[in-house]
Amino acid sequence: MESVTGGLAPATFAAAVAVTMLASFVKGVVGFAMPMIMLSGLASFLPVETAMACLVLPMLVTNVSQSLREGLAAAVETARGYRRLIIVALVTLAFSAQLVRVLPPQVLFAILGLPVLAYAAAGLAGLPLRFRIRNRILWQTAVGAVAGFFGGFFGVWGPPIVIYLASSDVPKAESMRLQGVVFLLGAAMLTAAHAVSGVVNAATLPLSAAMVVPAMAGLWLGYRLQDRFDQAAFRRWTLVMLAFTGLNLLRRAMLG
Repeated sequence: MESVTGGLAPATFAAAVAVTMLASFVKGVVGFAMPMIMLSGLASFLPVETAMACLVLPMLVTNVSQSLREGLAAAVETARGYRRLIIVALVTLAFSAQLVRVLPPQVLFAILGLPVLAYAAAGLAGLPLRFRIRNRILWQTAVGAVAGFFGGFFGVWGPPIVIYLASSDVPKAESMRLQGVVFLLGAAMLTAAHAVSGVVNAATLPLSAAMVVPAMAGLWLGYRLQDRFDQAAFRRWTLVMLAFTGLNLLRRAMLG
């Protein structure tokens, strides 16, 4: 039992399970924000490396579920339709990761957090913030570059993509699939990176695997709620989570 809990006390393990369920529930509802919620919550009572280890396998498995929820063919079709965004994001991420020690992360948190919060606040206030997509190649290239740039610095590449999808009135099923595909690629890279870094090891892997069960339970509950949403409700809750994401980024910018 101790190997499964990673040596955590029962109360601490139960708290980790609760945080994981909450994070995956939100992901099931809007498609994103799981890493932000898990890391913020778990790191408040666990060492940062342990919190990261808890995240790795749940993030990988839940993104597989999210991307394949309507089947492999639908996931492949979505990946093809947004291949430029995905490719540009991955390439930009690889390059920007090399600049981590050059630019101060607090500045970048603020640069991303302010527009994310402003966009969400404007949308929740009823302002019509929607793109008229005339050139998909241009838009996907630009969004992929912005997402990859910030993703390479501090692993936050979801908000630019989510804003693009919300502003383009992409149907919620397609939005969920694309987020699942993109975040799955990121989760796979993260898993490999932390296997090399040692964050995921023989001691932490069982704990990460144990978190998969509450993660999938929370994701399923989130799916149930999201299935009841129409497009307008889905967009509204997406904006709410973007607002929280923007506030969290600004918090990290101010606190360092």
